[in-house]
Amino acid sequence: MTKTIRIQDVAQYVGQSVNLQGWLYNRTDKGKLQFLQVRDGTGSMQCVLFQRDVPEELFEAARQLGQESSLSISGVIRQDDRAPGIPGGYEMGVTGLEIVQLAEDYPIQPKEHGIDFLLDHRHLWIRSQLQWAVLRVRATVIRAIRDWLDGHGFVNMDTPILTPAACEGTSTLFATDYFGTPAYLTQSGQLYNEAAIYAFGRVYCFGPTFRAEKSKTRRHLTEFWMVEPEIAFCDLDQLLEIEEQFVSYIVQRCLEERAQELELLERDTAPLEHVTPPFPRLSYDEAIEMLAQIRQETQDPELGAQLEIAWGDDFGSPHETELTQRFDKPIFVYGYPTVAKAFYMEPWPGRPEITKSADLLAPEGYGEIVGGSERISDPGLLLQRLEEWNLPREAFEWYIDLRRYGSVPHSGFGIGVERTVTWICGLDHLRETILFPRLLKRVYP
Repeated sequence: MTKTIRIQDVAQYVGQSVNLQGWLYNRTDKGKLQFLQVRDGTGSMQCVLFQRDVPEELFEAARQLGQESSLSISGVIRQDDRAPGIPGGYEMGVTGLEIVQLAEDYPIQPKEHGIDFLLDHRHLWIRSQLQWAVLRVRATVIRAIRDWLDGHGFVNMDTPILTPAACEGTSTLFATDYFGTPAYLTQSGQLYNEAAIYAFGRVYCFGPTFRAEKSKTRRHLTEFWMVEPEIAFCDLDQLLEIEEQFVSYIVQRCLEERAQELELLERDTAPLEHVTPPFPRLSYDEAIEMLAQIRQETQDPELGAQLEIAWGDDFGSPHETELTQRFDKPIFVYGYPTVAKAFYMEPWPGRPEITKSADLLAPEGYGEIVGGSERISDPGLLLQRLEEWNLPREAFEWYIDLRRYGSVPHSGFGIGVERTVTWICGLDHLRETILFPRLLKRVYP
């Protein structure tokens, strides 16, 4: 019986007769030769039908195949450096073909389609080579995240999706009725992870998070996946060392395991090769001064207007882009103003107007991919912050408790999977980095 193999393993079967099961991605008819580009989920390869080598009815049946027809195809694997595919350099000389289903006229053709059309057909669009490559990189990013954290003493915690209160801000919550009581889709698992560190020391949660932001930028989704490590007995400096090791590992793992997918995406990987510790560190004050200097020196009035910023404001995309262009690897900006950050962040010693926080900005204009801070460990200060932020004490009573029973300095960060994949793949928008994106006006399909 002929062995059924996967395309990703084809190099092991050169000279052998095997079977492939998959879908027709493309077909080229050269008269007595037909070239079938077949994909099976693990890769794609060229299958060559030579009219003299197969029965006439099989050769004619292949001519009826439309794009995305499903089939089982058998033949001999041979090495040919010119053969296209992933992995390239191998092709099959076809000896047998079974059509599982003849596909109807496929709506996505090799031509330009509008983004709304493609998103309406996202269930089919993900079959295209570029979307396939992006989602393969995403899978590697996720596996690298888990491998690094699991290998460095972190324990995975599954934090609630339904929560009674906000973590990042009350204006971006998706509200739901929880048996007559208001509840919200989570913005973050961080607060619950802070409880877990007192039992486990180092923890992380990994799951979907939700922000009801009415934003149409290329860097925002209403539903996205976030990884949030939290560490006991950890200050800001220790946290940044962990972050740079963690992010560097993810990037280098993708370069190692997804070189073919990145090549398919035409990603220039040279900038990614520089992503190794340590990362440059820039204070918020220094960043503000740098932006002011850029505004003075620029000959572009539009850029100058975009870079206008007052001390105390958070950075937008133009600011982050200009800052990162001065460096060849991700940079930390630390010491953000208290008014621009969340209520739970520890104030800077001697400077209560800023926090012990840091954002990691990716180069090439991709901006913030990681946000982290040292957390407030004093119960009195936390109560003061809740009052200043006008947050209900009763919803956070359990969170205050954490500071009453063995409180310690602790820190954590969150990294968005989609933003990370967008940067590694060199894409223009987050919407291609998740299977079915949820946008301001899109919840279908």
